[in-house]
Amino acid sequence: MATLKDFRNNVKPNWCPGCGDFSVQAAIQRAAANVGLEPEQLAIVSGIGCSGRISGYVNAYGFHGVHGRSLPIAQGLKMANRELTVLASGGDGDGFAIGMGHTVHAIRRNIDITYIVMDNQIYGLTKGQPSPRSAEGFKTKNVPMGTIEQALSPLEVAMAAGATFVAQSFSSNLKQLTSLIEAGMKHKGFSLINVFSPCVTFNKVNTYDWFKEHIVDLEGTPDYDPSNRVMAMTKIMETGGLLTGLIYQNEQKKSYEDMVGGFKPEALANQNIKLTEAEFDKLVAEFK
Repeated sequence: MATLKDFRNNVKPNWCPGCGDFSVQAAIQRAAANVGLEPEQLAIVSGIGCSGRISGYVNAYGFHGVHGRSLPIAQGLKMANRELTVLASGGDGDGFAIGMGHTVHAIRRNIDITYIVMDNQIYGLTKGQPSPRSAEGFKTKNVPMGTIEQALSPLEVAMAAGATFVAQSFSSNLKQLTSLIEAGMKHKGFSLINVFSPCVTFNKVNTYDWFKEHIVDLEGTPDYDPSNRVMAMTKIMETGGLLTGLIYQNEQKKSYEDMVGGFKPEALANQNIKLTEAEFDKLVAEFK
């Protein structure tokens, strides 16, 4: 059985010291080992940005896609080989700006993959511009008077789109983050895990201390029921989205793969897809 070490490789991350993405990488490696995966059973597809590099830092199948397009690739990969555990990953700019259309429809579709968003409320790789997650009034070098746009609430969007698994964590809480990724991998459907992952270089507002002061942890909330959709949405709105833990899970809705008629349990990658002469003739006859 694979251990944490088996999911490590010799590629040294070039993130800034203190970046929250280090913890996300560690949590993915721990979660993969904890659920009993082997490296060849895990695939990580990432987008562009600081967080997009994560697909090369874990010993597993990795695909570094283009900006905002990790989800289409991850969904295609899962449909071709449903025996793989597929993770998609990226930052808040990647998933909630250029890739937002893909995010909403992947949620709605409910394909059995896990999407981990490293949310630092800024564009880090391009040197600190506001992202869709930057709060109103957030000041950067290119917006010195502060952004006038309202910050996007990804958790509300996910709930409205019909998500079946919504969770949020904080990169300094490695134990909780690992547990949530494990739960996301086991969930039969689309799992969204948003992670507060502070950018220590360009975001001097949403720091580790800031999050520790403002976050509400659902694990300490009595009588909270993550299967209650109304309760989940209410809690998101009450806290302004600054909550962590398993927010919502619907285990009754079938995954996309299980609803596709004739979609075999055996992975397409392992099926014999060669046509016999009779099958070919029958197929051609349909077009005559």
